[in-house]
Amino acid sequence: MAQALYRKYRSKTLDEVVGQSHITSLLKNAISSGRISHAYLLTGPRGVGKTSIARILAHEINHLPYTEESNHLDIIEIDAASNNGVEDVRDLRDKVMVAPVSAAKKVYIIDEVHMLSKQAFNALLKTLEEPPEHVVFILATTDVEKLPATIISRTQRYSFRPINDQDMISHLRTIAGKEKIVIDDAALHIIAKRSDGSFRDSISLLEQLSHIPTDKTGVTGELVESILGMAPTSLIQSLFTAVSGHDLETVVSLLSKADQNGTSSVLIAAQLIDQLRQDIVKQPQLIQLLDDLLDVSRSSHPDIKLLTTLARHTGTPPQKNIALSHHTKTVAARPADLMKPPIKPVAQKPAPSRPSLSKETPVAPLPVISKAAVTPLDIGQFSWDNLIEYIRKNHVAVYSVLVKCKHELTDGTLVIYTMNNFYKKKLDDTRYSSLITASLGELGFKGLEMDTIASAPAPKDSQAAAVAAIMGGGEEVSLEAL
Repeated sequence: MAQALYRKYRSKTLDEVVGQSHITSLLKNAISSGRISHAYLLTGPRGVGKTSIARILAHEINHLPYTEESNHLDIIEIDAASNNGVEDVRDLRDKVMVAPVSAAKKVYIIDEVHMLSKQAFNALLKTLEEPPEHVVFILATTDVEKLPATIISRTQRYSFRPINDQDMISHLRTIAGKEKIVIDDAALHIIAKRSDGSFRDSISLLEQLSHIPTDKTGVTGELVESILGMAPTSLIQSLFTAVSGHDLETVVSLLSKADQNGTSSVLIAAQLIDQLRQDIVKQPQLIQLLDDLLDVSRSSHPDIKLLTTLARHTGTPPQKNIALSHHTKTVAARPADLMKPPIKPVAQKPAPSRPSLSKETPVAPLPVISKAAVTPLDIGQFSWDNLIEYIRKNHVAVYSVLVKCKHELTDGTLVIYTMNNFYKKKLDDTRYSSLITASLGELGFKGLEMDTIASAPAPKDSQAAAVAAIMGGGEEVSLEAL
């Protein structure tokens, strides 16, 4: 039976270890100077070389040659996952007292040490603190947080890093050359990304792909994407283009196409995250999208979560930069200003008459919105009640705020009086303002600009306005409506 590639190309010396030079250099210096610790702790993610270095270190301490087939009586490997009881550790504690057979040191390698039970850790503690001179412990774990602090404090700890993409690609290219595997750089890059910093996973994946019959082009990036069930790179790029271009229809179409091809929504989100990490400096406006995509994998319905996340960030292009509006900052009136007589407002052209908003006024029926382009309507046909009803049916969260607001339509601008700063901040948020703008477009008022003011509308009666100015503000109330 053929030997697995990850075993065939396992490092045999500290010099062969790739991507962990911060650890190998220290260990080589310690060995050359003869300063051997009684206990080492190797921590880090899976597949980065912890077990390999543990075995190499065990042989280097005893000045023994190391090969994959090496088997020495004084180097004992223990899998803590299957030997995690207190009786197992007590048996180990008894055997520790026995001198090595032929080597200078008896070395115990305990893999996945975090799997030991609490009682087992307690039994190991005393031996680990004061072991016999002829014993060295090498502990390895992928979950150091589960180790008792008393165990960690009695060891020399070495933290392994995930292998960076460049080191991994270089190593994979070397193995592919020796194994006569024809593979392009795009495929190697995808393998490195999918391996999440694990050498073992990347080499296993390379071996899996080497069994696929290919033509002279060998293993390509497109082939790797297909085998792994990933979305094509072109689809990921098209999704970003659609989001940036506010093209919701294309976003929905692309996600539907990916779903028909059996591509996991979680995997698409991971690909989008990976691409965003590379391009975030060029597209800083998508940083919130990057954060929101992290929730897709945690959702019970990742396909719906991905759709709503992308749809929310697609939105529609804002008609006006609300943040720069002259109403954005609310300035408190000074006492001296309150003593001044109210300034007589400049006469303006009367605004088009609007139907009364009293309870007796019937709400005009909503226009029927078809999937075709909405015909632009005259601004004079705008109805606040229609807008409120449309948003109630389509955007409940926005409705809960907007229904508490007042409005005025002046010079082609819809002024929304939010009554307080809290509601203003809500409506100024892109997630809310984009939905209101989109709703206006659906109702035929796509060119209508929007502004927000964190107060009630000024009373129309001049005497009431003067009183409101003296009192620091107020809201005009219709007695007929009470």
